[in-house]
Amino acid sequence: MLMSLWRALARLRPTRAHADEYELLPDASHHDARPRGRRRPHPCFRFFTLRRVFILLVTLPILIMVGVLLSGVPPTYNDIRAYEKMLPQHNITALSVVDPPIYLRFPGHLWGHGLNNVLQEAIVMGYLAHLAGRSYVFEDYTWSHLPLPYTVYDFALRPTRIPLNAFVTGPLAGGALPPPDENVVGKRAVSAAFYEQVCPRSAIHTVSSVGAPTNAEGNALLDWWVKRLSDVRARCVEIDTSEQPAFDRFLFGSPRLLSLLPGLFASPILGAFAWSPLVHSAVARNFAVLRPTNPAALYPPPRPLSLPASSNPTSFVPASQRSLTGLVAVHLRRGDYKRHCPRLAQWGAEYMGVNTHPALPDRFALPPANASKADAEAHYLLHCLPTPKQLAARLHAVRAEHRGRGAELRRVYILTNAWGWFVNSVRAELVRDGWDEVWGSGDIVLDAAQAGVGMAVDMRIGEGAEVFLGNGFSSLTSNIVMLRLARGLEPASNRFL
Repeated sequence: MLMSLWRALARLRPTRAHADEYELLPDASHHDARPRGRRRPHPCFRFFTLRRVFILLVTLPILIMVGVLLSGVPPTYNDIRAYEKMLPQHNITALSVVDPPIYLRFPGHLWGHGLNNVLQEAIVMGYLAHLAGRSYVFEDYTWSHLPLPYTVYDFALRPTRIPLNAFVTGPLAGGALPPPDENVVGKRAVSAAFYEQVCPRSAIHTVSSVGAPTNAEGNALLDWWVKRLSDVRARCVEIDTSEQPAFDRFLFGSPRLLSLLPGLFASPILGAFAWSPLVHSAVARNFAVLRPTNPAALYPPPRPLSLPASSNPTSFVPASQRSLTGLVAVHLRRGDYKRHCPRLAQWGAEYMGVNTHPALPDRFALPPANASKADAEAHYLLHCLPTPKQLAARLHAVRAEHRGRGAELRRVYILTNAWGWFVNSVRAELVRDGWDEVWGSGDIVLDAAQAGVGMAVDMRIGEGAEVFLGNGFSSLTSNIVMLRLARGLEPASNRFL
């Protein structure tokens, strides 16, 4: 009785078919009645479900943003911008009405490039303004034209603009001119922000760079520009470089630039060039690394341009105040140069223009015309991207050749963008070769504002070292060599890899 009741209830229960169960079809359908095994999905598809993919897409930008913010928020340099705003030439009420200043601006200036590409262009532009008798309009160092204070580069925040006076001071950045014009405010360079206040669009006269002899010698090119500008009477002049650059990269990369150097050295642009107090503060902060025999070497005096041209200004300054004795600074660039140096071999490139100065002891010999591609590339890499052992051998030779000319070279400072492990491998090689101390860019102590101008800090150290060993293909090296020559340091103290 109970069994019959249980069976009746069982028939009323809803059935639960197994996933592999199926209903048999009639034989007339000609379908295979055998069960088919289910294909199991690939393990990666079982892991990357739609839900997990969605969560990943949502969280990945957040993780990147957190990583960027953890790298630190760069300074705005608003204090330096306020300093520029208060320069005496920016006081409109103090400007002469009878003899108002006249300005020269290059709105198509280089941006989005490294500091030294921008700096070498600004130096020549400022020099042209000086020759033309006009006040140079200096610009921010601009990395991006985004209407935001920061952009993202290498997974870190980077200021879109930095005021020029964070890097340099002196006549190029609105500083006082040397005697006898130290009190003449109307001749000083002005900021782009001030220029836009006093020069409305209706008052601006534009001069096109089309037709400029860009392939001529540097001094011939400047002479052409001076003559072109001498015919312009407008107070506010801008150079239009939209169709043709005023000073292209081929000028800076060729010996044609050398003809400009004597005039540049004698001008306020280079003769009174100075790094900013921010840069000097970073150098002074690391005196324990640099160990100057005379603390005055941390703050080298500019060349006294008021002296007679026949005198040697460096003879009035002790050598211990002109350089960091016993220190050799080495420019050892990595990163993008791993791609750039092999390309130089393909192009058959030579050293940057300044680095071909006849007073410098080292020359770059092109590989033989019949050299194989591998041999030619190896030749370029030796001088552009040396290994730690190759660098140690080069420094060994430089130290031996320098004996008797100055203090014994015992310490090395490496200007580099290399990773720490690579710097450590270089340090190990140099210590084995007898160097007392080896420091790199990553070893010095900088606050946030100083770190933002870290390349200028490195350049100041390279400029002040007793010997500088540079990369002849680099604009950073060529600018350091140019500044060392302008300060009257011995040409033989500038060497190349």
